[in-house]
Amino acid sequence: MTSMSTYAPATVEVLQCLQLDCGQRFLDLGSGPGISLALAAAITGPGRATGVERDPHMSVFAQRNLDRLGLEATVVEGDALNGHATGAPYDRIHSGIGVPCIPLAWVEQLAPGGTLLTTLVTRTPSWPGQMRATRTMKGRLQAVLTGRPRGHRPLLGYEWLTAVTHRPKVKADPGRPRPTRLAPPDDDAHGLWIAAAYLAPGLVRDFQADTMTIVAPDEDSWAVAGPGDGTVRVHGPRDVWAELENVHDAWERAGRPDTYRVDIPDGGGPQRVASGPGRMALTWTLPPLAAVPHQTSPSLGSCP
Repeated sequence: MTSMSTYAPATVEVLQCLQLDCGQRFLDLGSGPGISLALAAAITGPGRATGVERDPHMSVFAQRNLDRLGLEATVVEGDALNGHATGAPYDRIHSGIGVPCIPLAWVEQLAPGGTLLTTLVTRTPSWPGQMRATRTMKGRLQAVLTGRPRGHRPLLGYEWLTAVTHRPKVKADPGRPRPTRLAPPDDDAHGLWIAAAYLAPGLVRDFQADTMTIVAPDEDSWAVAGPGDGTVRVHGPRDVWAELENVHDAWERAGRPDTYRVDIPDGGGPQRVASGPGRMALTWTLPPLAAVPHQTSPSLGSCP
């Protein structure tokens, strides 16, 4: 099924992070065929788990599977960005789709003491972030953003950048060599990479390359890290590596943060990210939600 692209260990990982327990009210957004919903329903108990799926045929398919398993969970056809107000508030909310910022409906439907977990997406699939929002028993919302090695795919209509089309170009002309003060950062420096996704936007990494290769597809520019000799090759009008050097310097000055605090205003408004207080902090504003195109599907049983 094309709607189930997340492999099972990642699904289990996010559900464990939510610390599901019996009796909790659980909302699964973008349920697809219902795998994460089924796992959650097995823990929370009968009638406690609800999923929202935009594709009408997929929602029917998922409900059929859940009924066959006898889990007494419900899949509602609708736009996941709207949540499901009818069953609110929820103790746990999980989004199986990545979003650029948190929809207001989601936080409004989160119960006191509840937790919301979703992937935050930028234009690059290389450095996803995970947003964890909790509502205190007094109703205050607290949210943190953490860089992750993987995350859920973005919502419908969100176009990712890719380095694949530039592979032949990079191989033919890696670029002009120049000295660099930045050795290729570690892959697990997630706090750096998630900052780069926002502070050096429009970049994507080719993880299949022999050495670290970062591409700016829209500007036909790239950087290829040298084999540890203190040089880097750069190509095109955009000095990709210089931007990474600048982000790395700012990240160092901010104390090499691993997580970032996110301010989600009550009633809506720009959602701002900060590594901490003070003028040395890394800060940026999350992009707003864009309109999602209408889902069109052929009727069941029809042929192309």
